[in-house]
Amino acid sequence: MTGGAGFIGSHLVDRLLARGERVIVVDDQSTGSEANLREARLHGGDRLRFIRATVSDVDRTDLPEAPSRVFHLAAAVGVRRVMERPMQSIETNVVETSAALRIAGRHRVPILIASSSEVYGKAAKLPFAEGDDVVYGPTGVVRWSYGCAKALDEWLGLAAWREQGLPVVVARIFNTVGPRQIGRWGMVLPRFVEAALVGRALEIHGDGLQSRCFADVRDVTHALDALLASADAAGGVFNVGSDEPITIRGLAERVVRQLKSGSALVHLPYETAYGPGFEDLRARQPDLTRIRRAIGFAPRIGLDQTITDLAQAIRTGAAHGEAA
Repeated sequence: MTGGAGFIGSHLVDRLLARGERVIVVDDQSTGSEANLREARLHGGDRLRFIRATVSDVDRTDLPEAPSRVFHLAAAVGVRRVMERPMQSIETNVVETSAALRIAGRHRVPILIASSSEVYGKAAKLPFAEGDDVVYGPTGVVRWSYGCAKALDEWLGLAAWREQGLPVVVARIFNTVGPRQIGRWGMVLPRFVEAALVGRALEIHGDGLQSRCFADVRDVTHALDALLASADAAGGVFNVGSDEPITIRGLAERVVRQLKSGSALVHLPYETAYGPGFEDLRARQPDLTRIRRAIGFAPRIGLDQTITDLAQAIRTGAAHGEAA
């Protein structure tokens, strides 16, 4: 599993180890952390092997043992990181995906490529369906480089499916939240929860009326696991997430209410948060018809439970002296 020390990846590692599988994690820790694998090491023992490296590094040397399948989750993550380091983000997404496909191809095993709802770009039709056209802003606006790079990842994977018969599944992941997620790179829910826990004002970017759909990471990893296990999913692109929208201001209000916080809500212009020229979508909502038909997927963990669990994880991390 590439990116297995990251937020989503570490939860997927936990799931696979709990089933008795052996997992090789490849992660350069640019955004992930071995701390996320603490529980995995505790319960997985020698069934978990960690390799600190990029996917390209492993492609040049190969793995210590042949994989039965590959989950490719390594990527540049977070709006703030993309805005601050666009060149590195583009190269990481495209080059490392190409390397992951070579590894899977060499061993002739199925591979899941974690894509993003950002692929839809500025699409205005709601909900977003996998067969919809995608629309990006001008190349002078850095914001759209991430979605374009993830679209290239998808094209690379689907080309390997068509040209080489490699079983490739593309998971177009929407906003995912839960324990182990941090706000350092602009992730909205952990930012809000961290602020609410200490009574600091929750910063809402823009007018707060932009809406998103938030799915718990444990529901998302269940879907990723099931998709790669389904032979019928090969060669397909699937939206993964929740289809229940909430405004960002509504999310802030919900965090304050759920955690019984006295924090105020303040609005911050996009220009102040990300610099001039930043563009954002007013709404992002997936059509889940395809994934429901493929694996019977339906999110099970509600947003209030996710907020509570994330808050507990943040409190525990602070008690252990871990940096957010």
